[in-house]
Amino acid sequence: MTLDTLDMFKATIELPEQMALAKKSYETLDLIAHENIENVLILGMGGSSIAGDIAVSFANQISPVPVSVIKSYEVPAFVDTTTLVIAISFSGNTEETVIAAEECFEAGACMVAVSSGGNLKKLASDWDISHIELPSSIPQPRAAIGAMTVPVLLILEQVGLIPGASNWLDVTINHLMKLKDIYGSSLIEHTANSLVNTIPLIYSSYGIGQVAVDRFKKQINENVKSPAFSNLYPELCHNELAGWGIMGDVTRQAISLVQIKFDNVHPQMLRRMKWVKDQLTEQVKDIIEIKAHGDCDLCQLFDIIYKTDLISLKMAEILGIDPGPIPILNELKEYLKS
Repeated sequence: MTLDTLDMFKATIELPEQMALAKKSYETLDLIAHENIENVLILGMGGSSIAGDIAVSFANQISPVPVSVIKSYEVPAFVDTTTLVIAISFSGNTEETVIAAEECFEAGACMVAVSSGGNLKKLASDWDISHIELPSSIPQPRAAIGAMTVPVLLILEQVGLIPGASNWLDVTINHLMKLKDIYGSSLIEHTANSLVNTIPLIYSSYGIGQVAVDRFKKQINENVKSPAFSNLYPELCHNELAGWGIMGDVTRQAISLVQIKFDNVHPQMLRRMKWVKDQLTEQVKDIIEIKAHGDCDLCQLFDIIYKTDLISLKMAEILGIDPGPIPILNELKEYLKS
């Protein structure tokens, strides 16, 4: 990276080492017993919330109790002593997360805090609850995706809700280690150059695809300081698809479509993706397909996250944009303080 004041490239490329360290550092916590858990709530905002999104995408497939993510100040009325709450804030000072965590604690929930310090760490000490310390050397919350995701998955494995998480993590870390020289590859270069100076529209399927498109969208927003949008199959075929056609002269200049494909999806989903691609060929500037690789779903998800994170950094490099700082978000925080 020619302009990277916070060293985001280094933090991104070292994702497998970050995950390996988080897994090695995890210690069994004192948590509510499996049979007493009726629901799980994961609190987080922005780059600190994606660990919850990832956990939910897997819990929905195998967990016997509901797992949900809250990205706001308020928490559901069902929170009580049968709720396991994982509050995640990289800084430990995220306003919404701290307020929601206080509400959950008052409701009697079993709490775990995850942060690099801040108010959340202090509250954890005051409340005598488990606190998982994140490395403060990571430059931005969105670059700490491995450090935050690993303990969340291991917590849910520990209480019996996502069995097998440790093995999935080992497979994923080994796979990512083999991708560390991918930055200069044709996939990264071609995709970044195709998306620069357009508005990316990112499509995939529900489940892990929902995490992948949301992550790529937000990485373009924050690293490239550029708009991007996303949607999901099959729902987009029931509404958004009808919006193409009448403004073709505009969309053909302004929008590029990215389709992200995973192995374990319904065959009809793949047919929809092919049909939509054929329909939109004349409506967008370019259509790019990114195929996930890996031996398990978690591995495939992080394969896509790793590659698309690097694509967003390459876009920033091409445009001469510093990917790390986000001035407008700092301005908002100052405004809310006044």
